[in-house]
Amino acid sequence: MTDEIASAELRIAGAVKAVPRAAWDALANPGWRLGERGRLAAEAPAAPFNPFVCHDFLSILEEAGCVRAETGWLPRHLLLAGRDGGFLGAAPAYLKSHSFGEYVFDHGWADAFERAGGQYYPKLQVAVPFTPATGPRLLAGAGPGVEAVRGRLAGGLVALARQDDASSVHVTFATPEERALLAAEGWLARTDRQFHWVGEGWTTFDDFLGCFASRKRKQVKRERREAVAAGVEIERLTGEALTEAHWDAFYRFYRDTGERKWGRPYLNRRFFSLLGERLAHRVLLVMARREGRWIAGALNIIGSDTLYGRYWGAIEDHPFLHFEVCYHQAVEYAIEHGLGRVEAGAQGEHKLARGYRPVETGSAHWIADPRLAGAVERYLREERAAVAAEVEILTEHAPFRHGE
Repeated sequence: MTDEIASAELRIAGAVKAVPRAAWDALANPGWRLGERGRLAAEAPAAPFNPFVCHDFLSILEEAGCVRAETGWLPRHLLLAGRDGGFLGAAPAYLKSHSFGEYVFDHGWADAFERAGGQYYPKLQVAVPFTPATGPRLLAGAGPGVEAVRGRLAGGLVALARQDDASSVHVTFATPEERALLAAEGWLARTDRQFHWVGEGWTTFDDFLGCFASRKRKQVKRERREAVAAGVEIERLTGEALTEAHWDAFYRFYRDTGERKWGRPYLNRRFFSLLGERLAHRVLLVMARREGRWIAGALNIIGSDTLYGRYWGAIEDHPFLHFEVCYHQAVEYAIEHGLGRVEAGAQGEHKLARGYRPVETGSAHWIADPRLAGAVERYLREERAAVAAEVEILTEHAPFRHGE
């Protein structure tokens, strides 16, 4: 560890905006420059651009009021400040009073600990709120000191948890490199699985379907025909094409889905306006219209090499419209724009038949109480084996022709 990193000061910020935008983004996405309304430029990038950890996205969540103490997400961002006042590292961290909006479920741990007389909340969550997408969490820029910075941040998170009397620290949807570092520090490793589309050089959607077994290929083609059979038109919107009218329509869809699935949507209407205002060129809205009226839509966020599917909703039911708007359109867009991956969010075995493959995701957990830590470690050992077995089985049921 260099003297500069060893002597750097750990600080806490109550909002992302307390850190200059350029300084945060240099740590989160080194080598990338985010311009007006999310226009992206590469300047010798060290890794693919991840839109969710950029200053704009995280600050939008805070400014819209989706992330604040009243919603159970109190910002406690950890910063590593050098002697010259610049920042060497950062971690987007939140003191949580519940376990909602995380997509890595620990309600059972909380219940067991509290039945035994412990207090699970508050806990410290290192994550992008409401976003089950893998990306950097221990933001360390690029260069020879990256591992040392991450190590200081890991130690700082434990110190912060002790300072805030938190039961635990959870670094969720972390990169494999971060998970390996934390495991070496004694943190508990957890795996889960999602479904991602992974490009293999296809140039058209039909080219992609050519790798399917005949029956599966015919099924997808039938889905696409029937999805629009009732006079439904599909439109993709991004950048300057996005308007407040589109966000009004999409918010109706989002609220309908959210209220049916989890009772209270996490995001408010202002979030979507700010997203369009600041990151329009990182947004892809796939909207469905019938008889001049918007009836369904899916929100995607665009990275440098990945399209991230986030939310879907509809106010009319049409066969296969969900699959068309969320999955087939996303793959087609990715192929047309040279993106190598589509991440379709949490859960959803139905994605497998649409050419999305099972992949493992992971997180790391530090738990203060050794009794709870021991019980969780035993549970996670069995869970990891079960997830690995499930991924293997699901892979065998992919729609691709045998041997491809």
